[in-house]
Amino acid sequence: MIIESILPLVGSFQDQVVLVTGASSGIGRETALLFAQRGARVALAARRRDLLEDVAAVVRGAGGTALVVPTDVADPAAARAAATRARRAWGHIDVLVNNAGVLKPSTVAKLRAADLEAMLRVNLYGALFMTQAVLPAMERRGGAIINVASLAGRRGVTPLGGYCATKFALIGLSEALRTEVDAARVHVGVVLPGVVETPMVQGIDQAGALPEWPMALNMPPEWVAAAVALAVRFRLHEVSVPPGAALLEEIAALAPGATDALIGWMQAAGRLLSSFSSQPAAVSPPRSGPPERGRRRTADTPARARTPRAGRRRK
Repeated sequence: MIIESILPLVGSFQDQVVLVTGASSGIGRETALLFAQRGARVALAARRRDLLEDVAAVVRGAGGTALVVPTDVADPAAARAAATRARRAWGHIDVLVNNAGVLKPSTVAKLRAADLEAMLRVNLYGALFMTQAVLPAMERRGGAIINVASLAGRRGVTPLGGYCATKFALIGLSEALRTEVDAARVHVGVVLPGVVETPMVQGIDQAGALPEWPMALNMPPEWVAAAVALAVRFRLHEVSVPPGAALLEEIAALAPGATDALIGWMQAAGRLLSSFSSQPAAVSPPRSGPPERGRRRTADTPARARTPRAGRRRK
């Protein structure tokens, strides 16, 4: 497995304190579990206490240490309170993982201001508020801030225009922060995943919102968690998941028109793959009489597909 081959590179985070937002499920949950498995004490931040308690139980059951910190990252006071609780419990925060995110698919032409505002409040402001809550202490003691953005933050695609805008902004914020801090003391990294199999993606109509992307190609959240840990361990500025996926942005900077054409080709290929994956296997109808004589079925002889009944459509 890919993760098993990478974990030895991650090394130990023994006794380090890691605060993860959006820790109740998906990427955040797997990131918290990975750091806990490597010896870190993890502070779990998200809005739903019950889900956080479930994650904390898994951490503690494996011998790790977890602190449940119910938090609305879009509220600056709540962000400060979360950081304060972690510091009071363990004295400091070594790593902040800004992972909390919201996705509301829409074309730009139909994007509602309220939906864009909701995504900005979590995807951008939430990361800003949490960063401001931990940064002063990190600048004195040292630490790392990893922002989980998206490949959609490097290249806009429909129908994710609003989501792309928030992730573009998060990447810009991260790059600006990197120029402000003492890099020898505070590391700022960005992780850029593609489509990941998380509750956020499962909560939308992926076939309708992303018809060109077959669900079978969604990545497991463990891949992104490993990328976050590697970004901390090796002080990487940017990690795309899968590796090399951000190459498209470099092509786009040199030839935007060619990139648009490439995206169009990828979308067409995705639609083709989706149609293949959604088609049922052909079957032979049962025979009512004795088998035909003189005809033998070979590997090259196709089975006869059942003809659908009139008035029925496969959606």
